[in-house]
Amino acid sequence: MQMNEELIKKIVDAVMEQIGQLDNKTDNKPATVSSLAGKDRINEIKTDYSSYPRAKKGTDPKEIVIGVGAAFQKEIKRTICDIPLDEVLRNVKAGIEEEGMNARVVKILDTSDVCFMALEAAKLSGSGIGVGIQSKGTTVIHQKDLYPLSNLELFPQAPLMTLETYRQIGKNAAKYVKGEQVVPVPCTNDPMSRPRYQVKAALMHIAETEQLDPAVGAIEWEGR
Repeated sequence: MQMNEELIKKIVDAVMEQIGQLDNKTDNKPATVSSLAGKDRINEIKTDYSSYPRAKKGTDPKEIVIGVGAAFQKEIKRTICDIPLDEVLRNVKAGIEEEGMNARVVKILDTSDVCFMALEAAKLSGSGIGVGIQSKGTTVIHQKDLYPLSNLELFPQAPLMTLETYRQIGKNAAKYVKGEQVVPVPCTNDPMSRPRYQVKAALMHIAETEQLDPAVGAIEWEGR
């Protein structure tokens, strides 16, 4: 992901300007909300996925689809806490396979919301279970017949994730397929992680959203 100090300053200045305008608003003089519209992209070049094979619904009842973000392994190569995305994917797949299930990876290009990504992965999966992974590391285990926000397991604090956590996520996804009793993956909680990583998280989300291509939708992806 390409970022520079000038772009970060533009984003921070726009946010601070908006906060200041809202604070100084009077009843007869509404605040003007500033926008980042027209600012430089975080990544100048958008990857073209039009020639990639479209993801199809699987038929294997042992299949779990992993849906990754639009910038995954291309514009963004590491999570928010600097774990290589290649290793994240390898460990989730390993956890699935250790439980006797099969993993297929697709790239989701029509949303950057992790819950919707995971639900789309679940609907493409032969088993009806899917895993969604944003490029910054946030992850969800989902089931095809649930509402988007009614997932099986959510892992929102990406800065606290480890490779072992990702492996356990894969194992749990496989256990849902097998109908076994599942113990939720333990999650570390740090109330300071959000303010500490807030700006970086926002930049990574912008970079991911820049790469969306709803016309393409979802493509087959194995770290291409």
